[in-house]
Amino acid sequence: MPEFRANHCTRYRYRYSECRRCADACPHDAITLSDEGAALLAERCQNCALCISACHTKAWSSDGFKPIDILRTAIKKTSFSLACESSGCQADALVPCLGAVDAVWLAYMAKRRLPVTLYGSGHCGQCVHGKTGAEQLRLNLEAVDLLASAQIVDEASDTPESQWVMPTLAEDGRSASQQKSTQAKSATGSTRRSLFGRLFRGKIEPDLERPKKDQPALVPAKAIRAGAYMVSDQRELLQIVCKQRADHPFTVAWHERLPLMQLSLQSGCTLCEACFRVCPTGAIQIEQNPHDWALTFQIDRCVACEVCLEVCQPRVLDAQVSFDARPGQSAITLIQQAMQRCSRCDRHFASPTPQKTCPICSDDEEAFDAIFGAS
Repeated sequence: MPEFRANHCTRYRYRYSECRRCADACPHDAITLSDEGAALLAERCQNCALCISACHTKAWSSDGFKPIDILRTAIKKTSFSLACESSGCQADALVPCLGAVDAVWLAYMAKRRLPVTLYGSGHCGQCVHGKTGAEQLRLNLEAVDLLASAQIVDEASDTPESQWVMPTLAEDGRSASQQKSTQAKSATGSTRRSLFGRLFRGKIEPDLERPKKDQPALVPAKAIRAGAYMVSDQRELLQIVCKQRADHPFTVAWHERLPLMQLSLQSGCTLCEACFRVCPTGAIQIEQNPHDWALTFQIDRCVACEVCLEVCQPRVLDAQVSFDARPGQSAITLIQQAMQRCSRCDRHFASPTPQKTCPICSDDEEAFDAIFGAS
């Protein structure tokens, strides 16, 4: 059975998070969600592993399905095949569901020009996992095609620096990009639009955004739980996929199946540091000295879990529609402020507006006035 690690889950780290990637991916309704994270109903789980590949923060894992181990075997061969276990097809490796083979795995193989054949997708209509597995497979292949199209074209030869070998679905022999254009869209379209509404506020219909009244005016301290930073094998593999010769830009559009995201910040930041405290990977950091305070973002560490977008109460943190995903870029500064000195305790503190006292002293004064009355 898949195992759940709460401190990796965005719902655990931020109790108001609406993330439900694992539950939406599960075709058996075997996952329940709460503000403590997620839980598995063992009597319903059928080990499709779709929750594992759907989660960007790797909150779900299984000893019986480790894509990185399959990859280590695959790269030793000149070609490789995967088959859905329940389809009865034979291949170099059997997987619980083809939809559980994530887009980064497929993209890495495609960039290495190692042919991958996927067997069993014609069985999705009869498979117990097909309810969501077929759509997840389609989105994964779509994401691979998106990454391949980001490959820089050499101006001299007008050909890609390295021609990717796209994965093939064995049913009709067509490439993933050809399959993508003809496969039916599933009922998850509305879910995807809602997700885009959360990401790109103001760029999608306003009625798709979550009303602000559903959020607390300020994030209570207990709403954010601390946890060690997580490192994703999938994200590290994507670093290789997005690397190009001569350090060319790798401009790619945001896609829900890729652990990639570039942040931007609009005016109105309150310097509350909630996005920094909730980030599970350390992609958002605070750099501080006696003179300056800065909020920075490192794209190499981001897995696009989007919890920072949810926790931002002024709604000024946003995700870019397209961005340069090449590895090794310097961290960007989202906002920088001059430090101020408290007239009462002499501490240095950051504030978006000039203040005489730091938040701690201001809170003390407010508490004193509430108890004893204003002087």
